[in-house]
Amino acid sequence: MLSFGKSTTPAHRRYVIRIMAFTIPYVAICVAMMTTDAFDEVMGKPAAWGLAAVVSAPVIGQIWAVLSLMRESDEFVRGVTAKQFIVASGLAMAVATFWGFGESFAGAPHMQTWLIVPLFWGMYGLTAPFIRTSR
Repeated sequence: MLSFGKSTTPAHRRYVIRIMAFTIPYVAICVAMMTTDAFDEVMGKPAAWGLAAVVSAPVIGQIWAVLSLMRESDEFVRGVTAKQFIVASGLAMAVATFWGFGESFAGAPHMQTWLIVPLFWGMYGLTAPFIRTSR
């Protein structure tokens, strides 16, 4: 879905631009939070909620980019994209639920809930090549 070949539509090109515009800042902020102490002085203070909102905003943008692709595309692309999105969402929820019960019952290490976003996009990337029809 992220190719810029001759066969792409204007809607697909806009999707790629939008998804990259939201993903790059999201990844940059997350990497900065994990690898530096730049945000340490904000932790535990009311300003941390602002930081949480800033980091979460690109996720909303990513969802909007996918929904915009579906809105701007024909019925076939809309159906295939919706199916890919639904399957990836379901698999991400299934994995998160399994891990949550593993934490509760089997002593699995705690995982941060924000990891659902990379898990979802990972599932989307893994399943999308195999979902080529809306049936």
